[in-house]
Amino acid sequence: MNLFYLRYFVTLAHVKHYTKAAEQLCITQPSLSHAIAQMEKELGVPLFEKNGRNTMLTPFGREFLSCAEHTLSTLDDGIASLQRSARGSGLIRLGFVRPLGIEFVPHLAADFLRAYPENDIRFTFHTGITQHLLDDLAQRKVDLLFCSKPQDDLKFTAVPVQKQELVVIVPQNHPLAARSAKDGICLSDTASYPHIYFTKTSGIRSVIDDMFHRENVIPNIVYETEEDEVIAGLVAQDFGIAVVPYMDLLSKLPVRILPILSPDYERNFYLVHDGSVYMPPAVENFRNFILNRTF
Repeated sequence: MNLFYLRYFVTLAHVKHYTKAAEQLCITQPSLSHAIAQMEKELGVPLFEKNGRNTMLTPFGREFLSCAEHTLSTLDDGIASLQRSARGSGLIRLGFVRPLGIEFVPHLAADFLRAYPENDIRFTFHTGITQHLLDDLAQRKVDLLFCSKPQDDLKFTAVPVQKQELVVIVPQNHPLAARSAKDGICLSDTASYPHIYFTKTSGIRSVIDDMFHRENVIPNIVYETEEDEVIAGLVAQDFGIAVVPYMDLLSKLPVRILPILSPDYERNFYLVHDGSVYMPPAVENFRNFILNRTF
C-alpha cells in the first residue's frame, strides 16, 4: 500500500470532493483519481461513491478510514519523535562512581538542561564501581560513564575530566595520628601498619598499587572492600589505615586526614564512551558540553 495514496485517501474522505482534495494535496485531479482507483483495485472493494457533487465513503471506505488514520497518526508520531531526537531531545543514560554523584554529575546535568531549555532532555542515573559500569557500557545499558580509566583492551574512548585528591586516613588514636595534617605523610611511612584496601575490581586499586610500588612498599592488606565510604567507616573503628579519595564524609568521622607527600600521583576520573556504538544527538551534545568546559 502506497503511503502517499493513504494520505490522499484520508484527505479525500474528509474533503469529499476530488477537485478540492487535489488542490489541498497539490496534485492534479487525475493523479488523485488514479491513486484512489489503484487502492480500490488492491483492496478489491470500492472506497468512494458519488452523492450529487460530493464524493462519499462507502461502508468499506468508512471501515478503512479508521485504520488509515490510525496508521498515519502512528507514523507521524514516530517521525516527529525522530525529528525531536535529531534536534537534541531524548534520553541520556549516565553511569558514574558514587563520589561523583554528590555534586559533579548533578551539577553538569543541571547546567546542560539550563543551556538547552528548548529540548526535551531526560536523564537516567546509574551508580556503581568502575568495573560494573564498564560492563554496563559494553552491554549498552548506559551511554556515557564517569569513572576510572578503563583498560586499554576494552577499546573505549576515555577523556580525563576531573582530578581527585588521595589522602591517608588513620584512626584518631593511631600512632600516625600525631602527625600534623599540614606536614602530610609518605606512603613508605605506612608500611608497618595494617591497611584496608580497595578490591581488585575497583578502578582506584591500580592507582594505589602503583603508588606503593614506586615507594618500594608492599602494603599489609588485612581487609578489602569496594566502597570508599565503607573503608572510611572501618578506619574510624580502628580496623586499619587506608589510602582513599578525599571526601566530605571524612571530616565527620573520627579519623585523621593526612595529605600524601610521596610518591607523586595523578588520579583522574574519565568521561568514557564506546566509539563503536551510534551516539544519539542528545548524548553527543552532552558529551561535547562537558568537553568544552574547563575543570
